[in-house]
Amino acid sequence: MKRILFILLYITMIPSMAQQSITLEDCYNLVAQNYPLAKQSQLFEAQNVLDTDVITNSKLPQLYLDAKATYQSDVIEVPIPNSSIEPQNKDQYRATFSVNQLIYNGGLTDASLKVKSAQLKTKQKQIETDIYKLKFQVNQLFFSILLVQESYELLEAKKAQLKSKLKEVQSGIKYGTLLPSSDKILEVELLKINQQLIEVENNKIILIETLSRLMSQQLDASTFFQNPIIESPLHSDLNRPELELFQFKKEEIESSKLLLSKQNMPKLHGFATGGYGNPGLNMLDNSFQTFYTVGVNLHWNVFDWNSSKKQQESFSINKDILDTETETFILNTNIELNKQQKEIDKIALIIESDQEIINLRKNVLQISESQLKNGVITSSAYITELTNLYEDENILVRHRIQLQLAKANYNVIKGQ
Repeated sequence: MKRILFILLYITMIPSMAQQSITLEDCYNLVAQNYPLAKQSQLFEAQNVLDTDVITNSKLPQLYLDAKATYQSDVIEVPIPNSSIEPQNKDQYRATFSVNQLIYNGGLTDASLKVKSAQLKTKQKQIETDIYKLKFQVNQLFFSILLVQESYELLEAKKAQLKSKLKEVQSGIKYGTLLPSSDKILEVELLKINQQLIEVENNKIILIETLSRLMSQQLDASTFFQNPIIESPLHSDLNRPELELFQFKKEEIESSKLLLSKQNMPKLHGFATGGYGNPGLNMLDNSFQTFYTVGVNLHWNVFDWNSSKKQQESFSINKDILDTETETFILNTNIELNKQQKEIDKIALIIESDQEIINLRKNVLQISESQLKNGVITSSAYITELTNLYEDENILVRHRIQLQLAKANYNVIKGQ
């Protein structure tokens, strides 16, 4: 029974003991979620809600309370002899409560809301664009870590091969077929490999810490970075967020032009005012009295000296400027894509040559192993051939990583 419980406990612990792994896409997503700039998107949304409420409240009744007390040096008097009309008091008092209600403003409120909505889209897309550009930095860090990871595995393989060869050499020394110092050369090389492993591991830690800070996600040296399978790039239309940003800016300009056209439309308000004061509306009644007025108010800027027309023309010029910026961006991006494609083709050809070199190196090393075993060559000569093979394998790994990086950058440039 205890054995069964132990097995069940071990099975439940397996997931927690599993090595942490991360993909390139995971890194993209974590940067998009956790980069400090991403917080601005929610702040802009909250700000837009407040601005929208302020604009919408213009449709609600506007309430005003006014009160004043004055003392005048002179007042109106009726110039009629023996008149019973008393002159006004020099001290006067008035308190009023007014209500203004918007009846019609030519769609100005709705146009203002559209401007705010367009501005929000532009701001959020700008944030997305800025964060998208970080993908190039993520690519550089991610594939640098992959390169270090692969280099570490190659060093371990070289170390294992040297250990195996060291045993053979020590056996040869024991039976007198090899020189006594042959094993010392191999031991020195193993110590050098251990130094290289320490250096590679330290470089990996530095790269991982940098990437962790960028993603706001803690990773450690044991994290396994999965080598992505990136297919050869296919030429297609651009899908960069900058293109949407240009479009949103155009929409913002169009909404601003609409708002401008509404600002000179007639505006009709209804109002009502009630009050209490001395004097009231009857200036001849020198006493405290209540009063009220109701009515409508029409305001219409009939002629603004073509200011609106000139502003409309300015908006149109801004739109033309955006068109030229869009064309420039597309041109430069396509140039970058072409350069990146040439880089991909070049590295692919180099990799083919690398493979041929490694095959020849392996044949040479195989011969060297046989010669070392038979005492024809020294350990130093064997190490030279083994190091040559390792360096060429390391070059192949570096070129493969560079190819993956070039493809990843191509996809980022394209907007895939």
